Amino acid sequence: MNAITIGIMPQRKIRERAYAIARGEYRPGPEEPKVWFTSMKSLAEVLSDDNRALLRVILETEPESINALAETTGRKPSNLSRTLRTMSHYGIVRLEREKRRVRPIVQASEFRIIAA
Repeated sequence: MNAITIGIMPQRKIRERAYAIARGEYRPGPEEPKVWFTSMKSLAEVLSDDNRALLRVILETEPESINALAETTGRKPSNLSRTLRTMSHYGIVRLEREKRRVRPIVQASEFRIIAA
């Protein structure tokens, strides 16, 4: 499974970095984070023990839909959907539409964290 590099930096610095990249003044290296959080607290909320366990369940069971995952985990589909959307925003999970279902696919299960 792919590893993802995550950076932690204040919002102001993330914005300055993004503007410098957009202006062509800065070119990020291949090893630099592509996903950024503003604090360890926000990172900990997304990569909590429960959410990492959820990633393992998705990897092991390869559910066909969020409802199938809900049955496996015992969580409500609306709660899972919200959690998976957040993880999708950070590139940890991909939500693939198949007909009338949404299938969660794990994009990264290993994380390298860089605090700037």
